[in-house]
Amino acid sequence: MIERSLFSPEQDAFRDSFRRFMDKEIAPFHEAWEEQGYVDRAVWRKAGENGFLCMTLAEAFGGAGVDKLFSVIQMEELARGGFTGIGFGLHSEIVAPYIAHYGSEEQKQKYLPKLVSGEWIGAIAMSEPAAGSDLQGLKTTAIEQPDGSYLLNGSKTFITNGWHADLVIVVAKTDPSAGAKGTSLLLVENGMPGFQKGKRLKKLGLKAQDTSELFFDNVRVPADHLLGGKAFEGRGFICLMEQLPWERLQIAITAVAAAQAAIDWTVAYVKERKVFGQPVGNYQHTRYTLAELQTQVQVARVFVDKCCELICRNQLDTETASMAKYWCSDLQCKVMDECLQLHGGYGYMWEYPITRAFADARVQRIYGGTNEIMKEVISRGMGLSGR
Repeated sequence: MIERSLFSPEQDAFRDSFRRFMDKEIAPFHEAWEEQGYVDRAVWRKAGENGFLCMTLAEAFGGAGVDKLFSVIQMEELARGGFTGIGFGLHSEIVAPYIAHYGSEEQKQKYLPKLVSGEWIGAIAMSEPAAGSDLQGLKTTAIEQPDGSYLLNGSKTFITNGWHADLVIVVAKTDPSAGAKGTSLLLVENGMPGFQKGKRLKKLGLKAQDTSELFFDNVRVPADHLLGGKAFEGRGFICLMEQLPWERLQIAITAVAAAQAAIDWTVAYVKERKVFGQPVGNYQHTRYTLAELQTQVQVARVFVDKCCELICRNQLDTETASMAKYWCSDLQCKVMDECLQLHGGYGYMWEYPITRAFADARVQRIYGGTNEIMKEVISRGMGLSGR
């Protein structure tokens, strides 16, 4: 296979270091976390102590100031191990960057060190019961009051890290009459009166990842909790669009890594499992199926690696990121299905990693914008529109 040239020797050493962390602090506990429906907060603090959270942030805030390729490695390794309960990616590569890019100096100083250390866990609340991929259809409102504060009302659902979250970036309409131009981002802290967390949602997969509903009933959000300050009021939708390419590329990165892991597990399995007196891997159908899957994953990896190069140069456009997200997550689900089939009945048993990976994969085609929305984005970039 093509040798990857994306990573430096320093980054390869980081991969080894993070693998050792996973082997010690995640692998022995992940099954239990799946049973309880959330990971222990202690793993966040340990990750922070080892410098594995918010690595791309500036050293002034406790980060390492490294490029996104270190984050790519972390995502790949978690996906390779099937450790889907770990919400580091959203915390470090979505929540923290919003504050770093758009926050005031006071907001950065207040929140970023806590996110880096793992003392606080971050979430972002976009999806609502009646608004998922259509961010312009949000109903949550944050109406400015005479004292400059905002009165926040509404509900959110499917919020990753929501049950653990100490800080939530809430997407709300500060001017409901202005459509997308009336959207703002508010920093809501756990414990604010009127902010309630719902039950942890029971999901098809990602069972160790705490995903919950959030409710806002007349939550009074101070003026200085508007992300970026008054100058960013009404610019929330623009901020979201600017960050979506990286968010969608993260989904593609994990999709390819998880697909490769599934192939590796299956190759090992079919070499040992015998049917009619010979290993399953001896049959032409098995060999050709795995050859096809490996080829497709290799092609996807080359594309994703190119996208990673572009994102590090701030050159990844929305259409290309959408292509990567849709193509790779579709491929991930295909690989999981084919590999599960080659496991036979054991592929339906939860103790086998392919079974859990099959369940975990399905949401990749939904969150970050459904794959149907990705095709809409791509077609509009081609100058096509259904309107």
